[in-house]
Amino acid sequence: MSGLRYVYAVCRPFGTPLQAQLKGVAGDPPRMLSHHGLIAVVSHVPERDFAEEPLRRRLEDLDWLTETARAHQSVIDALTVVTTPLPLRMATVFRDDSGVRVMLEEREEEFRRILDRLQGRVEWGVKVYAETEPQQSEAAPAAKPASGRDYLRQRRMRVHANEDMWQRTEEFANRLHSTLSAYAEDSRMHAPQNPALSGVSGRNVLNAAYLVPRQDSEEFVELVDRTKDETHADSAGIRVELTGPWAAYSFAGEEA
Repeated sequence: MSGLRYVYAVCRPFGTPLQAQLKGVAGDPPRMLSHHGLIAVVSHVPERDFAEEPLRRRLEDLDWLTETARAHQSVIDALTVVTTPLPLRMATVFRDDSGVRVMLEEREEEFRRILDRLQGRVEWGVKVYAETEPQQSEAAPAAKPASGRDYLRQRRMRVHANEDMWQRTEEFANRLHSTLSAYAEDSRMHAPQNPALSGVSGRNVLNAAYLVPRQDSEEFVELVDRTKDETHADSAGIRVELTGPWAAYSFAGEEA
């Protein structure tokens, strides 16, 4: 099949086959390209979409971008089940197999060093949210303000309640991050998500990733649940979101 080469990840050789029905970007099944003991996981993609100029236009097409990201992630997820992949940036494309091999050659030392560090490890994501408004009791609805002064007083009370809630959430998030960082081998703090872009309710106070040995993942999940239960996070209007296990995207670069 002709076309450009789309590269998903680099990994070491592994014996377990990928799912037979797995499709990659543009519907082409991924395959393995070996070079000096490293594997690049690649598939063919059409030049009409992935050559430099059309790709620049395509990246502004939200529907196309979403479909491509979903296909890219499905390959990474399949790899994570059977090996430790080093994910590459979405839409990493080369002219042919030779171009992929040149890339492997030039970055061989870097790839080996990172793969050694990530071997047998996965990434878990933890987000902590504060609800944007305290929940009003149905049994005691807010009284209608009797005057402008009364309205301002009620508004100040709501603002103070929100501030108190956010402060409690930040204190909880700091404790949780400290606990999880002490357990994990490494951690990364990401910028809080913008609710207007993520579509998720609440104020994102913590957005962190943790590098955990695969065999310790169950205990890590239990640690998150136990910390949340001990602090009664749910009843305090605090929401904890745990995702994973993922390929170690947040730790795929050089060590800080």
